[in-house]
Amino acid sequence: MNNFSFDKYIGLSEKEVRLLNPIIWAYIGDAVYETFVRSYLITKGISKPNEIHKSSIKYVKAANQAKILKDIEDILTEEEADVVRRTRNAKVGHVPKNANIFDYKMATAFEGLIGFLYLTKRFDRLDEIIEKTLFNENINE
Repeated sequence: MNNFSFDKYIGLSEKEVRLLNPIIWAYIGDAVYETFVRSYLITKGISKPNEIHKSSIKYVKAANQAKILKDIEDILTEEEADVVRRTRNAKVGHVPKNANIFDYKMATAFEGLIGFLYLTKRFDRLDEIIEKTLFNENINE
């Protein structure tokens, strides 16, 4: 069965996606990004769940997602920059103890962008941005 289609799983029109609360974009984006990161780490030969978890922290912690977003800002379209702005400015419930508010809002904005691209089925653009994040030399352990 090679004809996999996201259409049956993502049943929203682009208009409906735009009307969602940006925190929903971030919620989906968090899951999508984590899946890409874990898959990438597995392809690098990391195969123990605990090792995958430890290695994934480099990509998913708020401070690094904030750095990643800053590094890709110049390649964002006007629409993508608007998605980032809307998500960054959305009201979040709480900030984890291990993140400062600025990094957390920027990480949420990054995840919002990932979620928006996924929900609008812009998979080529999503791939382009994910690739830039996974090979970003500017993030720390």
